Amino acid sequence: MYVFYGVRPRCIGGETEGVLAEQKMLKFVTVDKAMPDKRPPDLRRADFHEIYGEYAREKAAEQAGRCSQCGVPYCQSHCPLHNNIPDWLRLTAEGRLQEAYEVSQATNTFPEICGRICPQDRLCEGNCVIEQSGHGTVTIGSVEKYITDTAFEEGWVKPITPKTEREESVGIIGAGPGGLAAADRLRRAGLKVTVYDRYDRAGGLMTYGIPGFKLEKPIVMQRIEQLEKGGVEFRLNCDVGVDVTFAKIRGMHDFVVIATGVYKSRDLQAPGVGSAGIVRAIDYLTASNRKSFGDDVPDFDSGELSAEGKRVVVIGGGDTAMDCVRTAVRQGAVSVKCLYRRDRANMPGSQREVANAEEEGVEFVWLSAPKGFTAGGTQEGAVQGVAVEGTELGKIAGVMVQRMRLGQPDATGRQSPELIEGADYVEDADMVVMALGFEPEELPKLWDTDGLEVTRWGTVKADFRSHETSLPGVYAVGDIVRGASLVVWAIRDGREAADSILAKLTNPAAVAAE
Repeated sequence: MYVFYGVRPRCIGGETEGVLAEQKMLKFVTVDKAMPDKRPPDLRRADFHEIYGEYAREKAAEQAGRCSQCGVPYCQSHCPLHNNIPDWLRLTAEGRLQEAYEVSQATNTFPEICGRICPQDRLCEGNCVIEQSGHGTVTIGSVEKYITDTAFEEGWVKPITPKTEREESVGIIGAGPGGLAAADRLRRAGLKVTVYDRYDRAGGLMTYGIPGFKLEKPIVMQRIEQLEKGGVEFRLNCDVGVDVTFAKIRGMHDFVVIATGVYKSRDLQAPGVGSAGIVRAIDYLTASNRKSFGDDVPDFDSGELSAEGKRVVVIGGGDTAMDCVRTAVRQGAVSVKCLYRRDRANMPGSQREVANAEEEGVEFVWLSAPKGFTAGGTQEGAVQGVAVEGTELGKIAGVMVQRMRLGQPDATGRQSPELIEGADYVEDADMVVMALGFEPEELPKLWDTDGLEVTRWGTVKADFRSHETSLPGVYAVGDIVRGASLVVWAIRDGREAADSILAKLTNPAAVAAE
């Protein structure tokens, strides 16, 4: 008799053993979907702790046992990392947690982070077979988080210990998920790895962009500590092009991986856009996260980057906008509204995050787009926009909103927003956060580097398989290649680029022949 036992099918001798193994799975017909307990909105609004609790061991096993172990696991095929999800779900259901962690870690450098911040509703869980059949998805992300958190608690996560040390070295520019994933994989192979980053802490947007209620910072720091203990060198507060040239980094290393991400905020061209009180999402979130570390943040302390006591309007519909609205709630805003030019069904952000935001008191104003901004003072005193009496000169007073409707689909298949004439109104606001997405910086210009090809969007042009750029020995991964995307895609890119470097070292002739 053949059954799936552990991570691979095998023939077992007795009928009893097979039945007992099968009884741990296929529970979706008798066991309902159950997420970990979520803290009540009135409690979680008061702090930046994660909103979901942790599974108890028995509950994790029970929920993992709902997996149908389907022959074609769509959860796995829709995961950018192609994680062996059915395998580690089964191991969890059987109580074999250390093995479950090892299987999870084999394909994912940071499973405890992906378990927290991946939009599972769009990826693995949204494509779960039992979800499609109406039984409610397996809670893949929560089980993934539980497995790795348990691994850290039990000491199963060890520092990197390469079997052999190599002489080759790699310089990685950017300490975000793509750069760190590449660093992990290369260091395990024994290469010397140095990571350069402009900020004072590693982690990129995982550290300074994503709020603590989605990803508490000790979770990120423990992985960075693991890399440091394993021999990865971090050169922080190092702005390439300012503190060290790109040419010098290339000269010091055999290979270079560009993993800078995209940090340049998209601008909105509209009257009144320069008014005080209109801030960029990246500045707003970074200030909030720095405060969580206990840093001195003058722009926050002065009130410029704090939402306390303010009517806040966030413009945008992606995950960054969701982070901003939920941060404003926790900072004590009087009201928080989110303007998005399409409807709920067409927004790019996670629906789970939208639901969490609504529970916490955020109001979504669908099919609405900013036309301009009203500023305080007299008409003559306001350089741009419409002036409002009784408000500080030049200070934001409101958003001029134009109502939209959805028209014909665009090239991506999404319905394009169209203006409804004569339906404009003003939304009062003391603070406006612009969360319109990010664009790449002009790296060839910033780094004074000829020959680094970029696309018409300004992203670095790299081979989609090897991730090598137009410069020999230079690779690029993550958002600087893809544009603003998901952490899980950056992790995949980083791992693939590391594998390309290792392949070139072990079999250069075969790589050259491809």
